[in-house]
Amino acid sequence: MATLYDRLGVREDATVDEIKAAYRKAVMKWHPDRNAGREEQARAAFLEIKEAYTILSDPLQRKVYDAVYADEMRRWDRQQEHEARMKTEREAQAQAAAEASYAELVKMAMRFAEEGHNRDVLFGVLLGRDCDVPLATRIANSVWALHESRKAPAPAPAPAPANVAETEAPAEEPAAAAAAEPAPAAEPEPPKDEAAAQDPRHSGVFNSLWHSFFGLRS
Repeated sequence: MATLYDRLGVREDATVDEIKAAYRKAVMKWHPDRNAGREEQARAAFLEIKEAYTILSDPLQRKVYDAVYADEMRRWDRQQEHEARMKTEREAQAQAAAEASYAELVKMAMRFAEEGHNRDVLFGVLLGRDCDVPLATRIANSVWALHESRKAPAPAPAPAPANVAETEAPAEEPAAAAAAEPAPAAEPEPPKDEAAAQDPRHSGVFNSLWHSFFGLRS
């Protein structure tokens, strides 16, 4: 809400000299003779400026205006708070009504689905209750999908694991057979010559001599 101080462009605690200076400046700006092409707008602003200066330049009128304006502002604030509170309450009531209506539509669709009706019937019933097309589509699809999921067969149980004793038994038989079969006789190892073991060049000569005497093949 614009005040007389706003019209002159001064603060509410402006001095008399500041009010006079602001008045002279505003008059020069909005005088009809200085606003060619928008005389009507300038004349209206000029009259408002003169009215504001007449009241604010008089200490007694200014005091009365300040008191009345303060009371008016308090009343204005109370009115705004009341309207805001009423708006919040109306929105809450509208939200509660919308939620109740939605719950009733879903309940009705579920009842028809349980009676064996298909998705198209659910959609048509919802439209008959003044439900808009997008909402009727969502409710019909959701309720029908839920109803069909309840009718789906339960998954078959997983096969039980095999007996541990049975799975381990075959592994013991090769081990027992291996224990019963005699181990092959080991071939005699040739004597180790320390000099040949220490010097790799002698190992080839030693092997040749061993093979020539005993006729063995490594």
